[in-house]
Amino acid sequence: MFVASTTKQALSREWVARAFTAVEDIVYVGLALLLAGTALVLLISGMITFGQSLMAGALTNNVVGLLDRILLIVLVVELLYTVQVSFREHGLIPEPFLLVGLIAAIRRVLVLTAQFAEAHDQPAQIFQHFIVELSVLTLLIVALVVSLVLLKKQGGKVVAERST
Repeated sequence: MFVASTTKQALSREWVARAFTAVEDIVYVGLALLLAGTALVLLISGMITFGQSLMAGALTNNVVGLLDRILLIVLVVELLYTVQVSFREHGLIPEPFLLVGLIAAIRRVLVLTAQFAEAHDQPAQIFQHFIVELSVLTLLIVALVVSLVLLKKQGGKVVAERST
């Protein structure tokens, strides 16, 4: 009698685990579709903005905005890749997440420096804020790169693996 009860519990747990895995897969597919749609819309809108700026002869005035959009598209595509890897591997792999963070930090550095270069006659307080933010971003980028190098040396193992 005790064995039958234990078997029923094990079957129930397995069924619940499979149901959660199915829900998780559905959420991952939904996220992937949203990210893919967002990337495509950003790409098309960026191409339109680029064409309009080029035709109007104002491309140099809109370079910072276009650069920001291009890097945002790269960031969304990397997020899509991260979702794809998590869906395929059924595990948490840190490398794609670190790459997304690295791209985001580099994007911020590039946009920040481009915005600062466009602004003239800035007060000392704004310049100081710029230097502090740039320093923190530089440290963050170095930390992310070191983490990626260490992961490569380790072999890029799965941090948390789910059973299917």
